[in-house]
Amino acid sequence: MTTPSASRRASAAVRQPALLSLAAVLLAGCAAPAASPPAAAPPAEESSSGAAAPAPTREAGAASPRLVLTHDGGLSVLDAATLEPVAELELPGFLRLSDAGDGRHLAVSGDGGFHLLDAGAWTRQHGDHGHHYTTEPRLTGQRIDAGAPGHVVARDGRTAFFDDADGSVTLLDTQQLAAGREDAGREGTELRLPEAHHGVAVPLADGGLIVSRGDDQARTGAAVLAGDGTEVLAGGNCPGLHGVAEAADALAFGCEDGMLIHRDGAFAKVQSPDGYGRLGNQAGSPASAVILADYKTDPEADLERPRRVALVDTAAASMHLVDLDTSYSFRSLGRGPAGEALVLGTDGALHVINPDTAELAARIPVTDAWEEPLDWQQPRPTLFVLGGTAYVTDPARRALHAVDLAAGAVVRSADLEHVPNELDGVEG
Repeated sequence: MTTPSASRRASAAVRQPALLSLAAVLLAGCAAPAASPPAAAPPAEESSSGAAAPAPTREAGAASPRLVLTHDGGLSVLDAATLEPVAELELPGFLRLSDAGDGRHLAVSGDGGFHLLDAGAWTRQHGDHGHHYTTEPRLTGQRIDAGAPGHVVARDGRTAFFDDADGSVTLLDTQQLAAGREDAGREGTELRLPEAHHGVAVPLADGGLIVSRGDDQARTGAAVLAGDGTEVLAGGNCPGLHGVAEAADALAFGCEDGMLIHRDGAFAKVQSPDGYGRLGNQAGSPASAVILADYKTDPEADLERPRRVALVDTAAASMHLVDLDTSYSFRSLGRGPAGEALVLGTDGALHVINPDTAELAARIPVTDAWEEPLDWQQPRPTLFVLGGTAYVTDPARRALHAVDLAAGAVVRSADLEHVPNELDGVEG
């Protein structure tokens, strides 16, 4: 998730942080509900906190993927297959979206912290098959308090919420997000890093974490923590560390001079060919060892409109730059179901790149040509991929387009009630 800090430049050396410490605490500001889907409930009504109570649950014949769009004043939930509206939810402030990791919930960064949105569609595994359920989307009333809500990363059964205001990380059991009762399970785990900064935390399978290192002036690298908070591995030399993406068997963090790779229990650095070659936003795929990233070379620019993207091979520790002959924005990167590298250009086309050969495989016209706005918070065409479909917002036309990646064409478009800004979704 990119924030205003994504464009900050490191302006001072970072003090060497002390060993990171971990403390288990009861979190009064967050709720982690039970894992099983809720039973049928009475029609929705207002809860004591003002959030809508759960509506009746219905079993469906198939998964029901849904899309969520932010706009000025709230959120729109759409059926991903038909693009038909499902619900409109009010929430003030500038809103950002992150995957909460359970295929049902999204974290909405807004006033006061991370709000949990139940998109109202999920699948419960039952032996060798699954049962599919739907209900009315709603804001659950749960909130993970944060002064400056930043990155959210779900991995290996835990979801990590990073607060840039004080460098704290809240960890919740991902499956405990999936019921929707406000009063369920308010216990969580919190750790506080030595210095507040625009950071990220990544849960590991062994119960540990990878966390960023830095302060409010700069980020310098990452560290691996054991489950008890002890630092077991340092990965320095990553100025301006920002964001994380996961490849087939590696984690990648963007730096202002390349990419920091965590693979097989060790860190490795892939250098940019330019002295300043910033990879601040990344897109990974479990089907590929290659990370797609933006690539910027002007440290003085208020807004650089790059025309090249980077493909970083996490196995070979190498980088290849691809010239697109068009610019793009930080919301332009995505991956297809087979690992295809997707870039939404300001020429209005979706550029499909073979990550192994770095060759342009297709150019799919989607919108009119557009220009990235100077203010990062302003709407611009945004890419989100769910299965074999790429979804592209069209703020100028107040529309949404669905692109069938196999067919290489827009197969469905819909007019929207509001000008769309951010876009995310759940598999259902």
